Amino acid sequence: MDSQPGATPYSAPAGCPMHQPQTSLYGPEFAADPQSVYARFRAHGAAAPIELAPGVDATLIVQHEAALRVLQNPSLFARDSRRWAALREGAIPMDSPVLPMMAYRPNCLFTDGAEHLRLRKAVTESLARLNVSRLSRDVERIADYLIDQFIERGTADLLNEYAKLLPLLLFNQLFGCPGDIGDRLTRSMAAIFDGEDVLRANAELTECLMELVALKRRQPGEDITSWLIQHPAGLRDEELKDQLVMLMGAGVEPERNLIANALLLMLSGDQPGGAERRGSGMLVEDALDDVLWNNPPIANYATHYPVRDVELDGVTLKAETPVVISFAAANTDPGLTDARQTLSKGAHLAWGAGPHVCPAKSPATLIALTAIEKILNTVPDLALAVPANGVGWRPGPFHRALVALPVRFTPTTARRAATGAQSPAPAQMPDPYRTAAPGQTAAPRHAAESPKKAKGWWSSFLDVFRV
Repeated sequence: MDSQPGATPYSAPAGCPMHQPQTSLYGPEFAADPQSVYARFRAHGAAAPIELAPGVDATLIVQHEAALRVLQNPSLFARDSRRWAALREGAIPMDSPVLPMMAYRPNCLFTDGAEHLRLRKAVTESLARLNVSRLSRDVERIADYLIDQFIERGTADLLNEYAKLLPLLLFNQLFGCPGDIGDRLTRSMAAIFDGEDVLRANAELTECLMELVALKRRQPGEDITSWLIQHPAGLRDEELKDQLVMLMGAGVEPERNLIANALLLMLSGDQPGGAERRGSGMLVEDALDDVLWNNPPIANYATHYPVRDVELDGVTLKAETPVVISFAAANTDPGLTDARQTLSKGAHLAWGAGPHVCPAKSPATLIALTAIEKILNTVPDLALAVPANGVGWRPGPFHRALVALPVRFTPTTARRAATGAQSPAPAQMPDPYRTAAPGQTAAPRHAAESPKKAKGWWSSFLDVFRV
């Protein structure tokens, strides 16, 4: 049965404790202590009404078993957001900050059935061509470059100066981006993740990726863009662009949060083994596993749309309304307390489950592991500059992301002199997160050709390492 305009995401009998006010997932109160919100939801059942952004209602699945039932049942729960009745009927603001993460794109995240299988095959087989040794070397080279920007200071923000930039630069390399396209890609993706002028950022993202696809059709290389173009699935330009958007979105925000959240855990000294074991390979793996279970970088996502009204543990999920999976709540479900002792390390839901399970789990883990080991080995006396419980968390419905990760350490001479490379001094580095200063208008597109325009991070990296 289709939902009617104005219908709530689910229904419950009168007097049921599920009749509770909707809870915002985008405010600072939720960001400060999401687990208490999940616990309150779970006390009333498997699902709860939430607001993802102003005017954007959804149902959040907070129990592990119920989450699996949704994730593993594509015949009842579709991923194609064109089924979203409220969006189709114009009830969702087109400038809503959640639309870049929820609006339909022809990629394997938002498709079902045979079309999903066709697109996913192109993505998984292209990712399978990545050389693990080369990937590790690329991460180390980018990490060295970023560390050189702050190692002489003795202080740094490991989120904004390291974990946030490393995946952005890495994906520019994996996609085979030249300097100008990579700078615009970095800027637009950062703006989308931060919810800043998303309409303009999305337009810039589309423009630069279409340019990249056209370039790689003319001049293919050993990169993911070229491999997708060459795949037998025969993807159209629009499809190619949207697979790249999906890969960038699924790789950058989760990766930076995984790196930063694991570093916070390790530097807090709260983990078993104490700070003296910090930096060992096993400890890094343990920290990553702990984060994926208890503080997953993407806390709430995998939006599904019931194809008809579905009864789930006494709650009716209305057709064509968003049903969001809380990986964070499902992983910490008290019903799993005993089972977690016998489950494998990888049994958490941080990578998803079912036909849409993350296809890049292995490279994503390798990237985070390499990035964390590199910073700990390069800066062995790294220490938090604030109490672990004093760090701030960035508001938002989907992620579990730090605002900053301030650290201190013994200043050391940058190693760029040893390679003969000359990277810009930290004061000269551009801000990659703003398309323009507050109150200013962004420079026109043709200004990219002006020699006076400040280089972005990717252009600056290319100047140091010719890749």
